[in-house]
Amino acid sequence: MRERLNIYSLRGLCCALQVSRSGYYAWLRRPQRSSLLHNRVSQCFAKHGARAGAPCLTKDVNALGLPVSQRTVGRALARLGLRTRAIRKFKATTSSKHKLPVDANVLDRQFTLSKPNQVWVSDITYIRTEEGWLYLAIMLDLFSRQVVGWQMSSRMDTLLVKDALQAALVNRGNPTGVMIHSDQGSQYCAKTFRTMVKKHQLTQSMSRKGNCWDNAVAESFFASLKKQAIYGERLSTREQARQIVFEYIEHYYNRVRRHSNNGWLTPVEFERLHHQSLEESGVYSFD
Repeated sequence: MRERLNIYSLRGLCCALQVSRSGYYAWLRRPQRSSLLHNRVSQCFAKHGARAGAPCLTKDVNALGLPVSQRTVGRALARLGLRTRAIRKFKATTSSKHKLPVDANVLDRQFTLSKPNQVWVSDITYIRTEEGWLYLAIMLDLFSRQVVGWQMSSRMDTLLVKDALQAALVNRGNPTGVMIHSDQGSQYCAKTFRTMVKKHQLTQSMSRKGNCWDNAVAESFFASLKKQAIYGERLSTREQARQIVFEYIEHYYNRVRRHSNNGWLTPVEFERLHHQSLEESGVYSFD
């Protein structure tokens, strides 16, 4: 049709070929739109450092003013040859083979909450470096899935989880009444950790023995961390691993990575909108 417009009218061509004028113009725009889509998808894929798939990237592309479906983004990723990092099987780190007192599973998989600082889930994972093991403990707020406190050490001891809790308390303004949910690892059952929990007027909840689903949110975070930041990297030193974890948690996970539980908002943005909503309604409780 385009080649014969210098001979026939567009109206005549559309009538003869039984196509609409709007369909013809849409066809003309398609290459331009395809190029724009590929640009946007590549841009968003690079922003996430090859960590995000079609569901998350679709929200980013839409936010840039290009309304497309997840299926369209998935096809664009395939055409561009862009693949996210492969995941490996997640392994448990802490051990519950001890005779220390344990707490009941008070949380009972109630992972959806109405405000921040109600429940922080905690766990420990390991990172292999050429210098030796490096252990990471986190405190993650169930409301927004934001990592509110974390600590790393070459030793997987009680001090590691105490320092992670202390970081969370400082970061969140020392709230009281927060439930700390973890597995039955000896670090969380230790007397010094329990004393710290009571001192700050917090409570404890623990997963049932051998049941990883009771602390699924924390374990899911570690799976994402390993998949999106650790696997495929040659970690020569513990300091290199620390820098990678710092960038992942403080920059990417909390502030860039969209979370399906938050309506595809980042943890920081989800909490910001929550606080904004409270202010607009005249409620100023940030507990």
